[in-house]
Amino acid sequence: MSVQVGKPAPLFKATAVMPDNSFKEDFKLEDYRGKYVVVFFYPLDFTFVCPTEILEFNKFLPEFEKRNVQVIGVSTDSHFSHLAWKNTDLKDGGIGNIKYPLVSDFTKQISRDYGVLIEEDGVALRGSFLIDKEGVLQHAVINNLSLGRNIKEMLRMVDALQHFEKYGEVCPADWEAGKEAMKASPDGVKEFLSKHADEFLG
Repeated sequence: MSVQVGKPAPLFKATAVMPDNSFKEDFKLEDYRGKYVVVFFYPLDFTFVCPTEILEFNKFLPEFEKRNVQVIGVSTDSHFSHLAWKNTDLKDGGIGNIKYPLVSDFTKQISRDYGVLIEEDGVALRGSFLIDKEGVLQHAVINNLSLGRNIKEMLRMVDALQHFEKYGEVCPADWEAGKEAMKASPDGVKEFLSKHADEFLG
């Protein structure tokens, strides 16, 4: 299965460590249909860049939840490793008790389906995927292992998607919630650029 923006996101079922630290053996992506979902992959527990990203997602979790977004982390580690990492203090390189599920992709099939698996190493690249309420993939970005993500950019993508769904307007470069968008037509482009030409000309 290959992943493609504009097509249904690959479904998966696996074991996850839940916010209360319980194991859920039949954790399924499709259970979140009707919500927006951010699925993000990271290489390994107890590594370097990964805890900063996981903690940043947790820091902004209230903002995602206000937008009806479920955040889900995935790596190829076991659920036992996930739990051990959650039970490790931040000062000792742990992530503490983060408040969203961490999925164990121990078979590596989820990472493979989403096109982020480094086969020879058995770990996932830093892939981030935004799925809409109907299960359609709307946004995807993949970073190499050494390049940490900007979590605020994912929030901006959520805002852009929800703006488009509500108003039917498309969102130009660097658009943020509260800023003017444009009508998806030649006249809409002309109208928008006539107001904002100086911003693009520098």
